[in-house]
Amino acid sequence: MRRFSDRNALHTLSELNVTPLLDLAFVLLIIFMITTPLMENSMDLIVPSSSTAKSEVNPSQVQTLSVDRNDVIKLNEQIVPAADLQSRLALLKREQPNLAVVVRPDKDLPVQNFVRVMDLLHKAGISKVGVMTRPEAQGSKQ
Repeated sequence: MRRFSDRNALHTLSELNVTPLLDLAFVLLIIFMITTPLMENSMDLIVPSSSTAKSEVNPSQVQTLSVDRNDVIKLNEQIVPAADLQSRLALLKREQPNLAVVVRPDKDLPVQNFVRVMDLLHKAGISKVGVMTRPEAQGSKQ
């Protein structure tokens, strides 16, 4: 009498177990989702060059635009309302086609206010824009 006569000694595997494959796919997906933003922030950028950027700027055509932390805007040390800034800049651009503007933002100026000023410069057609900064003091972290 055979005990295990009902079973076949060899049988074929007709189905593939995909659970381990799905687990592996989800783990890899999570790893890539976490590491991709970190890779973008650690990139070294090489700024593109332009042949027109090498042209000299006449110092008499440079206007200074100061913005303090209270959002008071001064164009060449004269207070200008934000509503009138675009028209004043457009008028200066018509008078001097090679107009350049240096923006002096306050250190504590909110970024959104700075972007609004840059948008006004763009709408006025001024493409030569610089941002004035000062070097950090050695040894002091603020």
